[in-house]
Amino acid sequence: MFPIDIRPERLTEEMLDYSRKLGQGMENLLNAEAIDTGVSPREAVYREDKLVLYRYQAPEGVERNPVPLLVVYALVNRPYMTDLQEDRSTIKGLLASGQDVYLIDWGYPDQADRALRLDDYINGYLDRCVAHICEAHGLDAINLLGICQGGAFSLCYSALHPERVRNLVTMVTPVDFKTPDNLLSAWVQHMDVDLVVDTMGNIPGELLNWTFLSLKPFSLTGQKYVNMVDLLDDPEKIKNFLRMEKWIFDSPDQAGETFRQFIKDFYQRNGLIEGGIRIGGREVRLKDIRCPVLNIYALQDHLVPPDASRALKGRTGSPDYTELAFPGGHIGIYVSGKAQKEVTPAIGRWLNER
Repeated sequence: MFPIDIRPERLTEEMLDYSRKLGQGMENLLNAEAIDTGVSPREAVYREDKLVLYRYQAPEGVERNPVPLLVVYALVNRPYMTDLQEDRSTIKGLLASGQDVYLIDWGYPDQADRALRLDDYINGYLDRCVAHICEAHGLDAINLLGICQGGAFSLCYSALHPERVRNLVTMVTPVDFKTPDNLLSAWVQHMDVDLVVDTMGNIPGELLNWTFLSLKPFSLTGQKYVNMVDLLDDPEKIKNFLRMEKWIFDSPDQAGETFRQFIKDFYQRNGLIEGGIRIGGREVRLKDIRCPVLNIYALQDHLVPPDASRALKGRTGSPDYTELAFPGGHIGIYVSGKAQKEVTPAIGRWLNER
């Protein structure tokens, strides 16, 4: 073990260097331009209430898969995480692999949306987006890519509307909501969700955001800002850091009735595993999913532990089931350099083969 160098001249040198970085960093922060959200060209092709359905522009010289791919993101964060910047974009990687990519932006619910239920999101908004894409392409079914909570929505949709889904990809998607290592689940098991929703109406996005950050308080609320000092003298790195910070704190409120149902049926009752989830009067049964399934999970995921995702194996009615393990975390699976080289090309190959 090497001794710590605490000579006065060494400490003075480090303090001077730290002060220099802070001084330069303040100048870079003040000169930073507005942070953009999403980098790939796209067009709004359908709107309903707060929802916008986007279609992304295909790169030149890339032939599109004849079956379009709809990306279904979670309600609790903004979907531009999938298209964060030029060199860290799941969307860009999917486009490069030949996918004709659509994405749902759920928007920002307000008190007018308090009564929206899972039926409204899954059998309503999501189904009408799928219908729009099918009509535009003259198809009966499309491909789905569900991410995190959006993956749970996609599982429900594929079970309730199997004729509409050609292939299903789930990414960092919880299936078993009661694995022993799921800290978030442990926190909400005894929450009086009725009291919370009846009192607050919609659930503030800021409240949920700080809940997620509290799962790893040292690294997510303290250490990263200490480490930020080492980036302050590089304007481009500062912009990348601020872009991620913007996404982290850009958390929409949650429609109260949807939040109530999701916490009760998925977390507290573990309904995808145990059964009993009813949406629009019909029970969600994973065995009703008959299309090919690609299930991707992150080995260091603190929000959706690997076992929570791996629980999907053997529970669908599909004979074509594939798993892909990514050596990273819940966010790294979208934005890390390794993910750009491994995850999105793998999705593209899997879809193109089918």
